[in-house]
Amino acid sequence: MPRDPRFDILFEPVRIGPVTAPNRFYQVPHCSGMGYQLPATLASMRGIKAEGGWGVVNTEYCSIHPSSDDVPHPFASLWDEGDVRNMAAMAEAVHAHGALAGTELWYGGMRVANHLSREVSLAPSSLPAMEAPWQCARMDLDDIRQFRAWHRAAALRARQAGMDIVYVYAAHTYILGQFLDREINSRTDGYGGSLMNRARLLREVLGDTRDAVGHSCAIAIRIEVDNEDGGGFDERGELLAALTPLVDLFDVTIADYYQEMGGSRFVKEASLEPRIAHVRKLTGKPVVSVGRFTSPETMLSQVKRGILDFIGAARPSIADPFLPAKIAEGREDDIRECIGCNICYAHNSRAAAIRCTQNPTMGEEWRRGWHPEKIAPAKSREQVLVVGAGPAGLEAGLMLARRGHEVKIADAGLSPGGRLQWETKLPGLSEWGRVRDWRLHQISKLANVEIFRESRMSAEEVLDLGMPHAVIATGSRWRKDGRGRSFRSAIASYADPRTFSPEEVVAGADVRGPAVIFDDDHYYVAASLAELLARRGIPVAYVTSEGKVAEWSVLTAEQPRAHARLLELGVAVIVNTLVAGLRPGAAVLRCAYSGREQEIAAESFIPVTSREGDDGLYHALKGRGLSSLSLIGDARAPGLIAHAVHAGHRLAREFGEEPVAERRERALA
Repeated sequence: MPRDPRFDILFEPVRIGPVTAPNRFYQVPHCSGMGYQLPATLASMRGIKAEGGWGVVNTEYCSIHPSSDDVPHPFASLWDEGDVRNMAAMAEAVHAHGALAGTELWYGGMRVANHLSREVSLAPSSLPAMEAPWQCARMDLDDIRQFRAWHRAAALRARQAGMDIVYVYAAHTYILGQFLDREINSRTDGYGGSLMNRARLLREVLGDTRDAVGHSCAIAIRIEVDNEDGGGFDERGELLAALTPLVDLFDVTIADYYQEMGGSRFVKEASLEPRIAHVRKLTGKPVVSVGRFTSPETMLSQVKRGILDFIGAARPSIADPFLPAKIAEGREDDIRECIGCNICYAHNSRAAAIRCTQNPTMGEEWRRGWHPEKIAPAKSREQVLVVGAGPAGLEAGLMLARRGHEVKIADAGLSPGGRLQWETKLPGLSEWGRVRDWRLHQISKLANVEIFRESRMSAEEVLDLGMPHAVIATGSRWRKDGRGRSFRSAIASYADPRTFSPEEVVAGADVRGPAVIFDDDHYYVAASLAELLARRGIPVAYVTSEGKVAEWSVLTAEQPRAHARLLELGVAVIVNTLVAGLRPGAAVLRCAYSGREQEIAAESFIPVTSREGDDGLYHALKGRGLSSLSLIGDARAPGLIAHAVHAGHRLAREFGEEPVAERRERALA
């Protein structure tokens, strides 16, 4: 289809100092979980984005020196010639599709502990290193001169690697941001005191970077429009204006990282606009910012109203690397919209290559050779029955059909979606329904796949259909017997009429207060249920075996808001505690450390501990003469929605093919 002419403005070339971006789609620097350790994986992933139409594609944060080592978190580096070669591979992959390549030069200061390099980190003041019982060193004037030399050398290496844009990174409480922060920077010399003094090093580094790269590269600055406490808006504006002659592009954000990176449970699209809308007029330079932009209409509005020159994206470019191309081709309905779950970010925090709930090919571009928009046609057309229309079943059915197979999807429910049918009814999780909705829409475009609703299948009914291949994707259910991380066997007293599963609560079970929720899972379900019930006016005690609400969601940047939300709603939060059993009218709590017990009132009880895969149909079909039988997703191993989608996608790609070992990157001397 032709592009809607309203969107033509998004495809205009935009000049950034000495270079020109081919359009306004700008993949901002974002973590990848790949860094210097997986350079081929990284280059392939970034190259796919350029192929998909992103006019600018940047690296993640890129260390300038071994004394800025963020292990265990993966980071890029430009320490030496080997790093230049790795970085050049990414630049070449991006340039191959006509996009600009950029890198974000980074020094951690007090935010790194240098676990790998064992170097002393430098900062404006000597304060504890992040998550470590030791400190960084206070920079003297010699250290400042040395830091400037490191930064300049890294800028030269960036130019040598073929980068078109070089960032000076003054945000997110890294070294230059630490100098800007009045609480961290307690210096009394020319680098402390007033904001303009605290910005002295930033101005010097910008000048050094221009001197290094000349007019062969654009200089971008990533900087916050407010202070760490959320104030200082006016003085920060004065600083931005003062920096304008030194900068070709402003990449602006705010100090509240949990808003900038916030999940869709708490933060919606374009949330930064009220804080950053003034920068373009203030500076007169091109401006980019993020806002988890998923709607082409929102993107268009940001540009037409003069808020942004570039549509900045990290997560939306992960969910759909071909988002720009789809707008260009008039295929807006094919965009895989980011759901804001932050599973990408979580896996970087676990030192693993990022992955995506919506886009199962993310991180698999080089390792498995997967492409987000291409899948090999089948060697022969087969008939395949998929039982279950949850995330795994829908993805498997869609991709099998795209390969040319004849596919029937049978689902027991009235509406497809599996676990998404009830999870999206939890507070703030409606956008997660995009996982279901996108796949249903894509399936509706294909003639060789059908969905049969309200079709619970027995083994005999599967066999009677006569389809030679069956894929069982029947999901899982939350256990009510307490088995999980803390208790490996069932708790007899949990078998009580007061005990409800999460699914039953959302379906409208008669939950009466006071209700006790036991979170032994540590992700979003238990905390969301507590919020749901509290909003109904039911007194709730949230009990967790961990030390904070929804502890795993620290990795998804949601935990502080999840914890605060329950406190705001009056939920009693009880940490480091197990629910050891139920007694009449009460739940028995046990300290996870001392073993001491106490009772609290409980008229209803919801354990969120672990799930049981619904694999009965699979076992009933084993050895019954099918040409192939597969068990995938939560039915095989309950996990994240991302796991289920990936399992369905992998099944479809490997169906009927010879096994191929994934590639591995190995460091050689």
